[in-house]
Amino acid sequence: MGGLRELAAPFVVPGPCGVAVRDRLKRLTPEDERVLRAVGERQGALASRDLRVRCADGLEHGADTWASRKRDLTPLSSSRIAGAITKATHDQWALARRCQAAHIRKLEAGIRTLRHRLSLPLGSKGTKRAAGGYRSKGEWFRKSRRLAALEDRHTAAVAEWQAGRVRVVRGGRRLLNTRHHLPQARLTEEQWRERWEAERWFIAADGESGKRFGNETIRVTPDGEVSIRLPAPLAHLANTRHGRYTLTSTVAFAHRGAEWADRITANRAVAYRIHLDTYRGRWYFTASWQRPVVQTIPLETARARGMIGVDTNADHFAAYHLDRHGNPIGGPRRFFYNLSGSAGHRDAQIRHALTRLINWAKHVGVAAIGIEDLDFTAEKTREKHGRKKRFRQLISGMPTGKLKARLVSMAAEQGLSIVAVDPAYTSVWGGQYWQKPLATPHRRMSRHDAAGIAIGRRALGHPIRRRTAPPPHDRSDRAGHRTAQAEPGTRGREGTRPPTTDRLPGGPSPSGKRTRQPSASKTVRDAPSTQQWVQDSLTHTG
Repeated sequence: MGGLRELAAPFVVPGPCGVAVRDRLKRLTPEDERVLRAVGERQGALASRDLRVRCADGLEHGADTWASRKRDLTPLSSSRIAGAITKATHDQWALARRCQAAHIRKLEAGIRTLRHRLSLPLGSKGTKRAAGGYRSKGEWFRKSRRLAALEDRHTAAVAEWQAGRVRVVRGGRRLLNTRHHLPQARLTEEQWRERWEAERWFIAADGESGKRFGNETIRVTPDGEVSIRLPAPLAHLANTRHGRYTLTSTVAFAHRGAEWADRITANRAVAYRIHLDTYRGRWYFTASWQRPVVQTIPLETARARGMIGVDTNADHFAAYHLDRHGNPIGGPRRFFYNLSGSAGHRDAQIRHALTRLINWAKHVGVAAIGIEDLDFTAEKTREKHGRKKRFRQLISGMPTGKLKARLVSMAAEQGLSIVAVDPAYTSVWGGQYWQKPLATPHRRMSRHDAAGIAIGRRALGHPIRRRTAPPPHDRSDRAGHRTAQAEPGTRGREGTRPPTTDRLPGGPSPSGKRTRQPSASKTVRDAPSTQQWVQDSLTHTG
């Protein structure tokens, strides 16, 4: 046990701090689409120009430069649109900066692994915690060249980090690279150009508390009427007063519609975004707003009504229901999904599986779901797993980040909490202590089902092992209950069984009658003596 790493304590995951809902803009007229394209194209060009200026500033950016950028954009659009563009630019630069830091950490992890393996003799065996040496001189040489390449990349990345240079592509780097592989993507140059321009448009506005309906630039009335404040150069396209254009289409949010209506009625801030899906040829309208930070419930409250332990796998969730003492209830449940196909299909599969999981949790009456705090950032490198390409592809395809975000937000809507636990040894110990004891001819237990029990017990604060060691004989006066999955006052716990009748063990029955006659002995013995033995008195007289 000395080689095991220290486990992190379970914790309740904080709830979501924002909400976003979407509806389709239907029955738009050609004039509506022409105005939306003109607004998006002009504001997208302004956003691209502002991003170039921000990247040129690098680490010299400050409040003064931010204000200067906003002043330069205001005459070309409006004060509110300029504020929305500069804020979006700042968020995009900050995201690229975080991705740059993550790339540097990944390179450092690969360099450490390569240096360790190159320092070992050829053919030396590895351990569970560190890989061994390479198997041949050829492989050792190739890995030494890769080490030199990673060191060069790391040096260049660190130099860019220190200089404050980031690489950002408005519209997405993946779509930009698709331009060079149009036949594989089954796109023509015109189709790609349309999609590229639509991704670079900017039709969005941040909310403002105190303003009418919570947004002055893009305004939506309680009846669903949408109007846009046009930039100054496009004011001639307005069809209503004050330089605004009102769309013929209306929006109605089926999901969270009441919450959205309460916010705009009270003139609370709501941010809006309009974008075109060129693949389907549809316009969509997205509303988002922030929620106050809600204090998470205490961990003991989340454990009060038991827990559902969930083991995340490449194609399904393996879940098991446990009571508050850690005892498994019922049988295992599996919620399957398919992570192949497009990103939208994968996201829909995850949402459908999580919906079924949450509905089952509500049905059994638990207050929380226990799940592993997974992060495969440092686990999917080729330097660590070497030739295990399929395994690296497997863990790379598991959407751990999106899964946690989806589960937290969807569970919060149903009043459920999420308890994150350390994922170390859950599959190994679950299979060792729970897989075989719970398997029956009518119930098949997989290693993943047993891992769900291990995760649930760790979330409840119980050890994963089914029983603790028995108490030593010389400490019987202090020996407690042998099992670790029930409290001393729980009925049905393991302990000394009471007598089956009301007589003492080995004593006569209260009625004086034997319930079973003794059988005749088959062994030949001498006849019993008729002489009675009388104990002499301890004192003699006479």
